[in-house]
Amino acid sequence: MEVEEIIEKVTELIDNKKIKDLREFLENVNSADFPSILENVDEDKTIMIYRLLSKEKAAEVFVELEHDDQEYLINCLTDAEIKNVMNEIYMDDAVDLIEEMPSNVVKRILANTKTENRKIINELLKYPDDTAGTLMTTEFIDLKETMTVDQAFRFIKRKGLKTENVYNCYVVTVDRKLLGIVDIKDLLVAERNELIKDIMDTNVVKVNTLDDQEDVTKMFDKYNYVALPVVDKENRLVGIITIDDAIDVIQEETLEDFEKMAAITPDDGDTYLKTSVFKHAKSRIIWLLILMLSAMVTGEVIENYEAAISTLPLLVAFIPMLMDTGGNCGSQTSTLIIRGLAMEELSTKDIFRALWKEFRVAFVVGVVLAIANSIRIMIQYNDLKIAVVVGITLICTVIMAKLLGCILPMIAKKLKLDPAIMAAPLITTIVDTLSVLVFFNIATMVFQL
Repeated sequence: MEVEEIIEKVTELIDNKKIKDLREFLENVNSADFPSILENVDEDKTIMIYRLLSKEKAAEVFVELEHDDQEYLINCLTDAEIKNVMNEIYMDDAVDLIEEMPSNVVKRILANTKTENRKIINELLKYPDDTAGTLMTTEFIDLKETMTVDQAFRFIKRKGLKTENVYNCYVVTVDRKLLGIVDIKDLLVAERNELIKDIMDTNVVKVNTLDDQEDVTKMFDKYNYVALPVVDKENRLVGIITIDDAIDVIQEETLEDFEKMAAITPDDGDTYLKTSVFKHAKSRIIWLLILMLSAMVTGEVIENYEAAISTLPLLVAFIPMLMDTGGNCGSQTSTLIIRGLAMEELSTKDIFRALWKEFRVAFVVGVVLAIANSIRIMIQYNDLKIAVVVGITLICTVIMAKLLGCILPMIAKKLKLDPAIMAAPLITTIVDTLSVLVFFNIATMVFQL
């Protein structure tokens, strides 16, 4: 059933006061659809719908909601209801919740959280931002190497309901040092009396609690895992990171890169419509001021060639085309290079190979554009000198733009900066100035101005 149909059905059941039917219907709705449902009903109905859900379903739905919707619910729910939510959600989701809530809401959440869970939450909150430690959950299946397969199954059955992932089981020593991993399929095909140590895989891909979260997501992509174990400096298993959390990070990092590439200061993660006008303006104005001031350099360059412009006013007509072409070429290359760096198809060691490739691409593109434009100029103005000036400038501009689009993101990566900051707006501004300089210098020489 489509989300629109679900919303229509929920609204109909509420209007007809068919509460029992509504409760049964909501239990069969996917938890991920609830944010859309609650967004399309009145606030008083939001609480009613949420309270109709079973304890387990309510926890699943709560995790799917936006942070401001979670805050609204917490302020409306009783202490007993909050306690039910905190008892059911996984530890990594609890940490995310606490990090995003205001202090008065956090106090109420912690007051209704089990003592042992509060200790785990406090430990997880100690890890630096954007590290594996902040992503992981402490709920996982940990087996002993001396267990039989039959004992392992009984253990999984007992503990599995409280863990986020049962597909991978981790084998640890008494002091929790990671020895190996056993997939659930390995357990299913093994003999019941076989020992875990005989079927476990000791070649475990793992991450450290302090590893950068972006590096962690790349490991998910490389190894196609649904979960990764997280160990401390002494190789003790302290948690696991699941694929759903990795996907969230990928989305956040991608959004951040898009914002930087568009010369927007990354915001706090609110959606477009929920972000205030002031926040939108604040995130954009700094870069726009920088780019505006830097664009004044281009104006100064044009002003210095005022004599050439007054002698041959037609030159001015080609400036926008040259600047736009250079900016577009630089944006194309920077996008490909940034993507290559992000996907680890390129590294800073490949800078000269990339430059040589982009130079050849730029030369071919520049020549084709120059020929096409020269034909247009000859047809429109019948002026060979103008055609030559514009053609040579186009070739030079395209080469400069593509080389800059290649080298600037590489330099940023080498300096341990985000390559996305060296994207379209910054490269376009630099190319604009250089293309105007080249254009007027060539025009001055050809026309002897």
